[in-house]
Amino acid sequence: MIYRLTQMGKYLYLLIGSILIIGPLYLSIINAMKTTQELSKSFFALPENLNFTNFIKVINTSNYFQYLTNSLFITIIGVILILIVAPLISFSIARNMDKNKYYKFLFYFILLGIFVPFQVKMVPIVKLLSDLGLMNHTGLILLYVAGALTQDVFLLVGYIKTLPIEIEEAAEIDGCSRIQTITKITYPLMKPILATIIIKDALWIWNDFQMPLIVLSAAPDKWTLPMFVYNFQSTYSVDFTMAFAAFVLALLPVLILYMIMRKRIMGGLTTGAVK
Repeated sequence: MIYRLTQMGKYLYLLIGSILIIGPLYLSIINAMKTTQELSKSFFALPENLNFTNFIKVINTSNYFQYLTNSLFITIIGVILILIVAPLISFSIARNMDKNKYYKFLFYFILLGIFVPFQVKMVPIVKLLSDLGLMNHTGLILLYVAGALTQDVFLLVGYIKTLPIEIEEAAEIDGCSRIQTITKITYPLMKPILATIIIKDALWIWNDFQMPLIVLSAAPDKWTLPMFVYNFQSTYSVDFTMAFAAFVLALLPVLILYMIMRKRIMGGLTTGAVK
């Protein structure tokens, strides 16, 4: 009896969680396909026809593709730099922190960034970027790379320490340099955790609103999609159907990325748990 109640509780919890996640997406999609008259009749009903007029209007009445390009550029370059910098730092720390106190200090120093709220760093960051002339995409990308290192180094160091060092020693005996050992031996073994980092950081950079608002607010041509949606919603606050269409258009690229990478992200999580 207790087991059945426990199972029912688990399924109820999953059902509530699914509704909370799928519900807003469902409402955004169906209301984006409605006319204003249909929306005024019922907020939850399905549209009478598959109507893509609102999506076309959003694209035609705004610089949607420019903002999409900005978001893609910032996200792709940011994730690539993270994948270059974070594993190299993490590998050095993981293989040396037990031998050298400097690497252990460096590891904990990087982790301190997790505990510092962004509101505390906001004013110094803006002042520094302004003095360096980096209130642009370059400065924003550097901020994302620096911000991602705190969590990514923590995840990668823990993962690398589970990998057998004997494989790397064997590769070096066979004549591989340190860089070749990392790129040809260690990197392939890190695919699950790297996939996890790609998804985590890509979702964060793509959906982030606070840092682009601070860094790019003075240059509308450099805005990202979250800033576009925010300003578009303010402009078309009465026309909810177009506002919902803007939400869906901003969500679509990252939803496609998740659908492509979902197996790898689950593999990274489960592999890390087993190890």
